[in-house]
Amino acid sequence: MQDFKLYIEYIASAIEAIGVLIIAIGSTIALFHFVFPLRPNTRRSYKMLRHELGKAILLGLEILVAADIIATVVTEATMERVLTLGLIVLIRTFLSLSLQVELEGRFPWQPRRPEAEQPL
Repeated sequence: MQDFKLYIEYIASAIEAIGVLIIAIGSTIALFHFVFPLRPNTRRSYKMLRHELGKAILLGLEILVAADIIATVVTEATMERVLTLGLIVLIRTFLSLSLQVELEGRFPWQPRRPEAEQPL
């Protein structure tokens, strides 16, 4: 049983590392696209930079939440650890929700707007 817990911890750590890498690589790619546009006549857009950065952070946060949930499988179920996990998940979920509202201009449960009205 100890080996199983150890493997779960390794898996959770690997998933956390993947989440951090996604944020770092996505941010680097977004900044690279901003500094060096793919098309020569493309105007640099701060809104597009924010949109690409937001997508990278949002995906990374979702993966980090999954890693936290997996990590709780192997931890002792003390009230302090459960409250800590709950607070971490709550903060990351709030960040994810606010980023999604920032990127899409609507809450996830609201219907999509027509393409012409969506912000960049």
